[in-house]
Amino acid sequence: MSVDVYLNFNGNCREAVEFYAEVFKTEKPQIMTFGEAPPNPNYELPEEAKDLVMHTRLNIDGSNVMFSDTFPGMPFVEGNNVTLAIVNKDIEQIKSIYEGLKEDGKVVMELQETFWSKLYGQVTDKFGIHWQLNYDNGESF
Repeated sequence: MSVDVYLNFNGNCREAVEFYAEVFKTEKPQIMTFGEAPPNPNYELPEEAKDLVMHTRLNIDGSNVMFSDTFPGMPFVEGNNVTLAIVNKDIEQIKSIYEGLKEDGKVVMELQETFWSKLYGQVTDKFGIHWQLNYDNGESF
């Protein structure tokens, strides 16, 4: 199991991750945009969201650091744009951690299957720390 850092940006994620890749001399980031995600028939993607970064990551000195832009219209507060991500190959452990973190906290996204993971969810715990929980199937994303 690993605890990874997830950084959110307000439309300048691509610039930021390319800057960090250069500074830390990492591999060139593979970037997935919101426009590359499978379409949702119940929701038309706004034009301004299509080129925004949905997900990318860098390995910085042995640590997995993930990045994305906030979706248009979602709140963004500089300084509060850091999330901790639990990435685990054990679904039962993910469920247990999720149940513990949501106690007296706030569920942002119920644990569910997504197009990138068998199990993914988001919780803000009772101390205001935002967590992402993600099943690791061994594939790189």
